Amino acid sequence: MEGLRMGPAGSTERDREELAAFLMRLRSSRIVEPRLLQAVEAVPRRHFVRAGIANPYSDAALPIDCGETMPGAFFAVCLVNDLKVEPTSRILEIGTGSGYVTALLARCGGRVTSLDRYQTLLAKAGERLKQLGLPGVQFVQEDGRDGYRDAAPFDRIVIHAAFETLPRSFLEQLAQHGSIICALGPGQGQQTLVRLQKVGSRLEREDLRPVRYQPLAHGVARKL
Repeated sequence: MEGLRMGPAGSTERDREELAAFLMRLRSSRIVEPRLLQAVEAVPRRHFVRAGIANPYSDAALPIDCGETMPGAFFAVCLVNDLKVEPTSRILEIGTGSGYVTALLARCGGRVTSLDRYQTLLAKAGERLKQLGLPGVQFVQEDGRDGYRDAAPFDRIVIHAAFETLPRSFLEQLAQHGSIICALGPGQGQQTLVRLQKVGSRLEREDLRPVRYQPLAHGVARKL
């Protein structure tokens, strides 16, 4: 079938058309940072989604292994855009998931340490990034509730989870003028995605948009 002709990196003609439309949408939404757009082009999202997904660039959150989900494509790219990664940024990501956001961060030039409580997700994400020529990410099996002191301080921290109140340990692990993106609010229901920038010994808050995240689970998974 013409619409499913395979191309580089296992993509299809349809995927390339969807990517082109997605890039146009990003630009129309004023997401125009060249390094980020280049990262979106260089990291085929098909590589990270389950077989049978019609459009990997849809807005739908998609199921992955271990009963987890990965965010829709637009949300994922907006998250990286909001983080304002610099080529020299030291980045902590909590919640590796499929590794798609991890790959975008790494392609934007940051040095990424990515934590997840599931070894299965870490191993698969590591293999995906290796296949894409992004082997430099440090993957660690931790729940991330208290950050990751072993590689601190970080210039950027992104947490794919919700907190009612952000633990102080994150402030302590953040470099001066660094920033954190996470969801703040009740564990169930709607929260607010916020960007917190470190100024002296305090965090200045900027609200970004409403979201629905799950709280971080305690401990690492023993079987998965």
